[in-house]
Amino acid sequence: MKTIIVESGATKSDWRVIDSNGKQVARKILDGMNVSSGKMESIRKILAAGLKETGASDGDSFYMYTAGVVTETIYEELRSIVLSVAKFDDIDIQNDLMGAARSVLGHSKGIVAIMGTGSNTCFFDGIEVSQKVMSGGFILGDDGSGAALGRLFLRDFIKNLIPKDVAEDFASKFDASYAGIVQNVYRSPAPAGYLGSLAPFILSHYDNPYIKTMVDANFQAFIDRSLKQYDTDTYPVGIVGGFGYANRGIFEPMCEKSGIKVAGFIAEPIDGLIEYHGK
Repeated sequence: MKTIIVESGATKSDWRVIDSNGKQVARKILDGMNVSSGKMESIRKILAAGLKETGASDGDSFYMYTAGVVTETIYEELRSIVLSVAKFDDIDIQNDLMGAARSVLGHSKGIVAIMGTGSNTCFFDGIEVSQKVMSGGFILGDDGSGAALGRLFLRDFIKNLIPKDVAEDFASKFDASYAGIVQNVYRSPAPAGYLGSLAPFILSHYDNPYIKTMVDANFQAFIDRSLKQYDTDTYPVGIVGGFGYANRGIFEPMCEKSGIKVAGFIAEPIDGLIEYHGK
């Protein structure tokens, strides 16, 4: 018998198959799912395709982590779809925060920080997520994320506050017109993704004092406004997400300076989930 693990965001779903020895034997990348806002019929098709491509059969185990599992009704709909394909011995469907917690902390207690295009936090008691500071999304929050950094940069860029050399470099690589920026932020289908896509460029100028201050302020806001609301004197913080992982050399020293112990960084939660379910 095998185990199928799915970790899904809005843009892609990562499917892994591990054998009875905990070894990965297959991987599939399919369309993403957001079960709270997406149409259930399209989600049904993605699940059916994934289960077929991973060879799901009776007696297997199935674990899925995806954004939007916020009600019992959604959970039951997903469970029904999965069980219509195969009679799994074990089935567990959880939200993305639980996936991040299990990925970076396993069965240990601690604080979980998701740092990707967006950001999120929670306290994990080793079994359940028992405390959560609301993120607010890319408009009201997402401190410490790629989208928040992009927002900070554009806010200053349109006011002509960005240093000239950085602004000129930006204009040579992106649509820097005011109309273009407004279109991407307010009219595009994925504004948070657009803002987050600017982060690598911004970080390439980290040696500029103005940009360094901006980057550090984004991370410090995440520490002060989110992480410090948890018991950081007692519990470490496990960080999940490509943005946090890529900037661990900046962020970890800032955590230490604020009295926060970092348990570890994981770029992709699926990697930790393979270890979690493969034991």
